Amino acid sequence: MKPVIHMVDDDKSYRTATARLLSAHGLRVEVYESGDEFLARLSACEPGCVLLDLQMPGQSGLQIQRRLCKLAPQLPVVFLTGEGDIKASVEAMKTGAKDFLEKGSTAATLMEAIDRALIQYERQRAGHDRLQAQRALVAGLSPREAEVFRLLIRGRLNKQIAYALGISERTVKVHRHQVMEKLAVRSLAEAVSIAANIGLIDQDTASPVG
Repeated sequence: MKPVIHMVDDDKSYRTATARLLSAHGLRVEVYESGDEFLARLSACEPGCVLLDLQMPGQSGLQIQRRLCKLAPQLPVVFLTGEGDIKASVEAMKTGAKDFLEKGSTAATLMEAIDRALIQYERQRAGHDRLQAQRALVAGLSPREAEVFRLLIRGRLNKQIAYALGISERTVKVHRHQVMEKLAVRSLAEAVSIAANIGLIDQDTASPVG
């Protein structure tokens, strides 16, 4: 299913015209007349990106953006405003906005900004899916395999793991083989990478967590 462009703007005529333009380019569009309305419907929103006006009744675009950083950080934001200034644009970009456009921007400029935002969304979604898959692989290890895995990522040798768990080195090798098979990896480095991705090991220091 295609991602949705969530357009938040209190200017009805501009909102309608832009929604028609985006629909004509094959995009799915949902419109909101205020940031408060958008936040109220956020939990039911389909993923995609947000076109956000700067000045609106109720919460401003910048306030809505800060809320989204906490409530829905996966949604990239593109500002569309007729009253932008350097200070506001700098704050928006520092907070993570993908673009800050004037409402007089060409259709091509708007579409390019949306394309960049949707590319970011797809990358984030792919990263999230990959992380969930890796967590599922680790969750599929048996209790003993999980113990071996945690010692492996700490750099323990087979002999050390055998001593720590009170089992033979041969048994450790069997569990180690099963761990590699279940995680679908061919090297210890790949297994350590999975451990780092799911938070079992610190990526910066390469030291195990806990």
